[in-house]
Amino acid sequence: MSPDAYIEMARVQETHWWFAARRDILRAQIRALDLPPDADILEVGSGTGANLDLLAAFGKVVALEMTAEAILLAQQRCHDIAGRVRMQQGRCPQDLAALDRRFDLICLFDVLEHIDEDEQSLAALAGLLKPGGKLLVTVPAYSWMWGPHDVHLHHKRRYSRKSLTASCVRSGLAVSRVSHFNALLFPLAVMGRMWEKWMNRTTAATQTPPAPLNTMLRKVFASERHLLRRMRLPFGLSLLLLAEPGK
Repeated sequence: MSPDAYIEMARVQETHWWFAARRDILRAQIRALDLPPDADILEVGSGTGANLDLLAAFGKVVALEMTAEAILLAQQRCHDIAGRVRMQQGRCPQDLAALDRRFDLICLFDVLEHIDEDEQSLAALAGLLKPGGKLLVTVPAYSWMWGPHDVHLHHKRRYSRKSLTASCVRSGLAVSRVSHFNALLFPLAVMGRMWEKWMNRTTAATQTPPAPLNTMLRKVFASERHLLRRMRLPFGLSLLLLAEPGK
């Protein structure tokens, strides 16, 4: 992408309802893990740094990102927490071996679907977990929803609960929890994606709705953090998986 595209990405991820609500959900999920104080955390595919403030509240973060432009924006964005975040340029799976520590928590937030060698990457990440460490993954759900949106975002695949679990198990991970999420807005999302397929077009990823609608959608989506504390959601636009090193 061009430098201007990365700047636009950083702006959108700060305010867009989907990114903001997902952070609310992820914060609740991580808080429930009862990580050790000042945990060692790895975020794979940290982009322009939208999640680094969130993660730095739980420990010291290594942020792995493949593009120098995104790393520069992340460093500017995270100036206030620079002592808790270390940016590192690299790709999955080939550059994972260069990481010099093991981690209490490894995060891939809508990243795995972009990686050609997804299982090789998961296997390498399993080897970077401390005993009792956690891997937290989110991915887009349902192959039948594949459409122009996925092409626009350079996805390699969408996952089912079964396929994501199987990929993790084959990679040496023990899956402890997998749930759909983004369920409350799922009917609207399905209609939107069907329209995109029919029209053979996609809504621009940089379009943030008007403020009142953006706020409402964030509140609806973020409210699922309370449901996810109590249950596994049976459907939704995305999947959330928690895994540990295999026996």
